[in-house]
Amino acid sequence: MRGVHVDHATIQRWVFKFAPLLESQIKKRKSRVGVSWRMDETYIKVKGIWCYLYRAVDKLGNTVDFLLTRRRQRMSAQSFLIKAIKNNFQPTVINIDKSGSNTSAIRVYNKRSFAI
Repeated sequence: MRGVHVDHATIQRWVFKFAPLLESQIKKRKSRVGVSWRMDETYIKVKGIWCYLYRAVDKLGNTVDFLLTRRRQRMSAQSFLIKAIKNNFQPTVINIDKSGSNTSAIRVYNKRSFAI
């Protein structure tokens, strides 16, 4: 910002305060996604740091959800899948590549949902 000096702690407080409000407004405007999803992960460079991008898209190419993490972990894939289903709905079909983390996430979700 020009001519305005703001402490990083102030910006962090703004993020904590206004992020939920922004998220609720975005959810209201988000279009409905399809019932068939494609879920994958890829390794990308963000500001010079290699990160894992988990993403899900529907049949028409609309983004369902995404998650960017520094590590490739089973728990990251599980939390991503649970968040994507919670924010949208449970799809009828999820196509995945043969990555172990996505396969494990779907198995854990299926066990959890059938146990209830």
